[in-house]
Amino acid sequence: MEMVSDNTTSSTEADGVFPGQAAHITEADGILPSQAAHIEVIGVGGGGSNAVNRMIMSDLDGVAYRVLNTDAQALLQSAAQHRLQLGQTLTRGLGAGGNPSIGQKAAEESRADLQQALQGADLVFIAAGMGGGTGTGAAPVVAEVAKESGALTVGIVTKPFGFEGRRRMRQADEGIARLVEHVDTLIVIPNDRLRNAIAGAPLQEAFRSADDILRMGVKGISDIITCPGLVNVDFADVRSVMTEAGSALLGIGVGSGRSRAVEAAQAAISSPLLEADQIDGAKGCVINISGGRDMTLDDMTSASEVIYNVVDPEANIIVGAVVDDALEGEIHATVIATGFESNQSYRAERPVNRLIPQTKSAGSSPGADGGGAKIPDFLRQRQLRREDN
Repeated sequence: MEMVSDNTTSSTEADGVFPGQAAHITEADGILPSQAAHIEVIGVGGGGSNAVNRMIMSDLDGVAYRVLNTDAQALLQSAAQHRLQLGQTLTRGLGAGGNPSIGQKAAEESRADLQQALQGADLVFIAAGMGGGTGTGAAPVVAEVAKESGALTVGIVTKPFGFEGRRRMRQADEGIARLVEHVDTLIVIPNDRLRNAIAGAPLQEAFRSADDILRMGVKGISDIITCPGLVNVDFADVRSVMTEAGSALLGIGVGSGRSRAVEAAQAAISSPLLEADQIDGAKGCVINISGGRDMTLDDMTSASEVIYNVVDPEANIIVGAVVDDALEGEIHATVIATGFESNQSYRAERPVNRLIPQTKSAGSSPGADGGGAKIPDFLRQRQLRREDN
């Protein structure tokens, strides 16, 4: 997977290094070469570990994987390179028995190990299935350690299916209430919302679908940071939207055919994961538009426009574009919306602006000032307003 501008882009350009530029940059030039953001994906408990395994199998690149569990046997079955047993003295590797209090105490016992493991991380995703013992109890402790280390901390967790029982649902709600106090952004996926999309699916597939939603949420954010070259988006942009953002919403959509971009964006903002009009009025938004090498500037514009029209008119919107050869003929849209005000709606009609991201390399990427499509005046004005702020 890469971010490119056309079919003739060299491998050096695809890596974000253009001839005569970064390959020869030294401190003597007065320019320090940038360092890639260190992104950690941490699966906590059984559900989080399963989600991490799915991310690894799907070749989600540019991140480091780590799993944490009180169950030693489950740790041995993980595909993650980095594994940490929580609460060795407390649980003796036998798990938390579905008790969040045990999970929390186990994480506290291993706090020093967590601090060492997360040192130097810029962005930490915490994936967990809430309602059980380890994920529910330990995730808030892990988040607290991550934030104390200075990392942008994003929780992305699932709530149980209804058939898993009231006790498990109550524990999930209590764990989420604790977790949101220690993360910058928290995305909660209610598994019951998936039922309409996977009606009639085997039980095992239903749980796999929940894991896959966690994967797509992580991928939607990490790809626009780790895939260089096409759109002027970096870690600082993402951080500006997601720092201390609180609860966030995740929408995912796919489109194909002539109206694929609009179809994907509309599907994302009306995702089964969202209630009707739930994304309206968001003050922050991270948008990932992914497609094959046939993805066009108009695809980017059309998809972004659909989403722009439902968020706050002054929203801080970060748009990333990822070119993935596996998506030829399709457009995938992932939306992470933040910054909501209760009891306020922005459904009143307002002018439609076409949002096109600025490109990094003039003359080589769509929308650049040189060769390629011209950046419209309204976008230049929008960019100037963002810079002034």
